[in-house]
Amino acid sequence: MIRALSMPLRYSALAASIVLLVGGVIATRDWAPGWFALVIVAGALTALGFYDLAQVQHSLRRNYPLLAHFRFMFEAIRPEIRQYFVESDNEAVPFSRAQRSLVYQRAKSVEDKRPFGTELDVYGDAYEWINHSMRPHHNADANFRVRIGGKDCLQPYESSLLNISAMSFGALSANAILALNQGAKLGGFAHDTGEGSISRYHRQNGGDLIWELGSGYFGCRTKDGRFDADKFAAQATSPQVKMVEIKLSQGAKPGHGGVLPGPKVTPEIAEARGVEIGEDCVSPAAHSAFTSPIELLQFISLLRERSGGKPVGFKFALGHPWEFFGICKAMIETGVTPDFIVVDGGEGGTGAAPVEFTDHIGTPLQEALLLVHNTLVGLNLRDRIRLGASGKMVSAFDVARTLAMGADWCNIARGFMFALGCVQSQSCHTDRCPTGVATQNPNRQRALVVSDKSVRVKNFQQNTLKALGDLIGAAGLSHPNQLRPHHIVRRISGNEIRLLSDLYKFLQPGELLANPAAHTVYEKYWQLASSRSFDPHQ
Repeated sequence: MIRALSMPLRYSALAASIVLLVGGVIATRDWAPGWFALVIVAGALTALGFYDLAQVQHSLRRNYPLLAHFRFMFEAIRPEIRQYFVESDNEAVPFSRAQRSLVYQRAKSVEDKRPFGTELDVYGDAYEWINHSMRPHHNADANFRVRIGGKDCLQPYESSLLNISAMSFGALSANAILALNQGAKLGGFAHDTGEGSISRYHRQNGGDLIWELGSGYFGCRTKDGRFDADKFAAQATSPQVKMVEIKLSQGAKPGHGGVLPGPKVTPEIAEARGVEIGEDCVSPAAHSAFTSPIELLQFISLLRERSGGKPVGFKFALGHPWEFFGICKAMIETGVTPDFIVVDGGEGGTGAAPVEFTDHIGTPLQEALLLVHNTLVGLNLRDRIRLGASGKMVSAFDVARTLAMGADWCNIARGFMFALGCVQSQSCHTDRCPTGVATQNPNRQRALVVSDKSVRVKNFQQNTLKALGDLIGAAGLSHPNQLRPHHIVRRISGNEIRLLSDLYKFLQPGELLANPAAHTVYEKYWQLASSRSFDPHQ
């Protein structure tokens, strides 16, 4: 894999070919046949290098003229030398080569079929599948939608079942944001801004936005970093903003917060976030606008009112169960509910995070989603609140399994990054991204051509939903909202398989109200929860 090289090294192969070409032309004065051959070869390489710089389909070739061809050459012969170049199943690599290939195929609308059957270990533990029906259903329309907006919402949103997860301008380049939003516009789905607020690049193409509001209140903050309701209303009432999402935590580094160092705070980033150019941009670990579950719901009501009645909810990575239970107790006491909750799995990613936070903090998506869904069902709140889910999903089966576990829709981040051309060089935090996706370097991000990559973003979303439609159709279903835990089967050992409905406990409506000890986690933690404080000892 090509790593992020310095500018001189990136163009070294093209520079060498030019030098050889010039030297060969000079040497041909001696009429030696060898020099003519050198001129032909060097000329061809030079022409190819300049073509690499000019073409728009391959970001790597634009940033690494000539050098990128070595990567493509090795990929072409990968099946024959796979055992010598171990990468696809290495734990250090977040996504396998097969998963990236699937995204690239769907982004390019290339037929995603392969010969010789599955490459997965179908006899391994934790292998999962969905059973098909003798009466399959043909789903001609895969534009699946879910309405988000509760009883207090005046402008509900008809959301796609697959949207772009939160990625901020600043973490991603201007061209990446432009391509993502244009793709969302073309495909009719939503683009989450990330906590870096709404930049000029989010607005330019007019795609639907989910405005994520983090603890730094970027885009609606006072000079000392506190929430400013008037600035919020000025942006939230824009027709392009469809929903507002309060970020309590994220799966990549929950409870951590963050700092964008002053030297990286460019005029454009400062403009979007409402901070000073060149000064450290701080995202505190906790919010200052509320300190208890009841205050969180009051804040949600305020945002809903000041946005003109748009759907308002929160995103979080599940941590202490009693803290979420406290929010639920506050819902029961006040009658105020968020319009939606997005559950972010602890396996979610970011451009850079401490290793321990990445690997060992935050509940994985499956367990977190199950607890949140069960709690809302058990309290008779589930029909008032829509559930989104995010965390390391790529394929249509990933989406189907998540919907079967209780989600109403899914958000994907890295899949859309792959559609932009990301090759997982894992240099996001260095500002030297080789494909122009995660960099503020103008010279590097020019490699990402918006007109080409926006179409790939749209294609990936639509082809994944089409695959989802085919998948559920094979199971005899007409809409993903019909998926249930009993549709997903898992092998848990060499001689035992279980339906997810039998493997996990699913509460019945109102069961938790009738019996708080309906499940061991509630028996242990429900009594610790308080609507007045996140701290069980207060």
